[in-house]
Amino acid sequence: MSGSTKTMGVLTVASLVVVTAYTVALGSNGWLWFTWVVLGLVTVGMLVSKPT
Repeated sequence: MSGSTKTMGVLTVASLVVVTAYTVALGSNGWLWFTWVVLGLVTVGMLVSKPT
């Protein structure tokens, strides 16, 4: 796993914590969850792609 993939993983987990805290404190925001899902998919894409 490359450094950039690890960074994306940490960013994805940290953003999940932030979005969850926002949802608990202020209520759900669909755009935040949509953005987190996109970030998660990009991270998964980086994990499954093999550098050539």
